[in-house]
Amino acid sequence: MQTKTDKLFDAVKKTIDDHYPAGWGGAGGVLLENGDILTSISPEFPNAASSVCMELGSYIQAATLRQQVTHTLCLVRENEHDSLTVLTPCGICQERLDLWGKTTQCGIDTLPNGEIHYIPLADLQPFHWSEVYQ
Repeated sequence: MQTKTDKLFDAVKKTIDDHYPAGWGGAGGVLLENGDILTSISPEFPNAASSVCMELGSYIQAATLRQQVTHTLCLVRENEHDSLTVLTPCGICQERLDLWGKTTQCGIDTLPNGEIHYIPLADLQPFHWSEVYQ
């Protein structure tokens, strides 16, 4: 039986396969507290300076739906023949994830058995600036 995080991986992989059938591909996704999964891409804007993180669309959609994000995952591949690689949330996405709290689980790498390794956002940013206001 597939776990919720397996379903998240499959949904992000499908988004990559659908949007990038050949060559480079990448997508992000989130698992919501209600079990739904949202995925997103970063379109190839003509002006590279206007690019956004692949996960941003799913973060905005989750916020719009007023849903709690429990897990986030970003995957990339160099071409359609390569395996997928997990990208840890960048600093900006870590700031965005803080909206849902320090327990949000972030995909950071792949374990030797092929499972995705998740850790809480708090472990990615143990000295976050907001701690001075706690």
